[in-house]
Amino acid sequence: MSPKHPTLHILCGKIASGKSTLAAQLTATPGTVLVAEDTWLDALFAEEMHSLADYVSYSTKLRSAMGPHVAALLDAGASVVLDFPANTVTQRDWMKGILKNTKVAHKLHVLDVSDEICLARLRARNAVGDHPFAVTEAQFHQFSCHFAAPTPDEGFNLEVHDDGLDTVLET
Repeated sequence: MSPKHPTLHILCGKIASGKSTLAAQLTATPGTVLVAEDTWLDALFAEEMHSLADYVSYSTKLRSAMGPHVAALLDAGASVVLDFPANTVTQRDWMKGILKNTKVAHKLHVLDVSDEICLARLRARNAVGDHPFAVTEAQFHQFSCHFAAPTPDEGFNLEVHDDGLDTVLET
């Protein structure tokens, strides 16, 4: 994943499954840029986001601006860790659009973490207070009911992290 072989890293996992932690690890590779949805949403729309519908609206606006930017970074030779959730078919379709506009490799990292572990991490994260969004357990469940794990027929190169970040299964 050097600048000579740029890669788009895509992340799929429920809230507090470890996506941002994995993103930070992947970004440590030289020539790799992190593009994080939470950072941008917090900077641009934090005061306007109060519901799932608000998130969907503002996230859609952000994706329309970021898609061409991410493609340009990849075409310039940088690898990109796209710390945007790839948790629904619609979200992954947007990411496929980025890939269609480039000739780079990609990897869809799937964090297969139980709700119990995610909720424990969410409670800990909220207690620390260093994440831009304090998500309630009710919001976790509201978002999680829309989660759809990727299937092989979607055409992504999958890497499944079956217990958060420690074990990797290539598919």
